[in-house]
Amino acid sequence: MLLVGGGFALVAAVGIIRFPDVLLRMHASTKAGTMGAGLIYGAAALHFGDGTGVTFSLLTVAFLMATMPLGAHAIGRVAYRAQQRAQEEPNQKPS
Repeated sequence: MLLVGGGFALVAAVGIIRFPDVLLRMHASTKAGTMGAGLIYGAAALHFGDGTGVTFSLLTVAFLMATMPLGAHAIGRVAYRAQQRAQEEPNQKPS
């Protein structure tokens, strides 16, 4: 679980760097980042196995699941209001 979670976190980081526009970067940071963190916290809960560790992991994952869509919505709204549009061609340079 740690390796898969680390892989998702790596994909999120690469997506933030490589994607050309705000909406694609937002998608990479919220979806893959949440999945990576959830898997890492799940591995920590399985490793420690006591009530405190499991509770902390579950609460942290629940917090991430609740706040990441809100953050993505806020980022998308700011990008929309700033007149940022998705690029038509994936190979275009951002303007």
